[in-house]
Amino acid sequence: MKKFNVGVIGYGSVAEAHIAAINATPTAHVTSICSSRRHEPDDLAARHGRPMTWFQDLGEFLAQQDLHAVSICSYPNFHARQAIAAAQAGKHLIIEKPIALNHDDCMAVRDAVAATGVKTCVCFEHRFSAQIRTIKAAINRGLLGKIHYGEVDYFRGFGPEWHQYRWLTKKDMAGNSLLVAGCHALDTLLHFMGTEIQSASCYATHSMNKDFLRFEYPTTSVTILKFRDGRVGKVASVMDALQPFYFRVHLFGSEGTLLDNKFYSTQLGDLDRTKWSKLSLRLLDEGDIPERAYQKQFEVFFDAVARNEEMPLTSLKDALLTHEVIFAAERSAVRHDHAPH
Repeated sequence: MKKFNVGVIGYGSVAEAHIAAINATPTAHVTSICSSRRHEPDDLAARHGRPMTWFQDLGEFLAQQDLHAVSICSYPNFHARQAIAAAQAGKHLIIEKPIALNHDDCMAVRDAVAATGVKTCVCFEHRFSAQIRTIKAAINRGLLGKIHYGEVDYFRGFGPEWHQYRWLTKKDMAGNSLLVAGCHALDTLLHFMGTEIQSASCYATHSMNKDFLRFEYPTTSVTILKFRDGRVGKVASVMDALQPFYFRVHLFGSEGTLLDNKFYSTQLGDLDRTKWSKLSLRLLDEGDIPERAYQKQFEVFFDAVARNEEMPLTSLKDALLTHEVIFAAERSAVRHDHAPH
């Protein structure tokens, strides 16, 4: 018998990924969904391999006495309200990024969680991917020395072929390029270099392609971070790239350099500096299945809940730091856009 019953709010592609990953954990399974669209229990059971109950009313869904945790996979502009309601109902929280589209709503979620004591997990699942875990281990073992400059970039084209395109184009539903896509790159850079940020400077622009001109916000942004100890980082968030998905990692340290899965290090004997050595791992943009990272993340979360502890790496407290940098970058981009030319 699994220990935790989980309900999912929203039922799109992200929800299906969450359901598959949660059901694959040894300790939790999805027992219900809350969706504005009607779903027959028999259809849900056939699709996911186990009984599931459908609710349309959020209050009735959250009133389930045997529901232990809620996974929020709805439109981003609903996340904060639903997270607060779930916390007040005493349910532990899995929140698909972003937590909210603005600082005030993020703080409201923080306050609700603090008042109720529920445990939290925010889906910056890249931290649990094979690529990012391996790179972090290399950093922790000193193979790169002290990193003084890092770049993590997110390149993808969110055109009409994406079923989310309809709402992704709307600023009041999606926010900005960093909140939609580049947040994963920014969060990964902070994971590698730390969160002691002195300043964030951001410029934003957009493609002239007709499909991307429909977006109500700039689809490309470049953010430069200055850390308090003088180090520098860069994040490009490009939603209008006419190319395959590419999650680029380039780190420069006192003892080595890493580019995606290639590296050089002074700490491994006498490597040839004119040639890259290579890490044997599947990159995020080479078909690494998102459910694997979700599953690992959710396993860590439910293990922490069982111990009545905050989960490491992607609790609400951790994720709020990333969101604060995103909002600082957005303010900078607006200032630069309105500066005299």
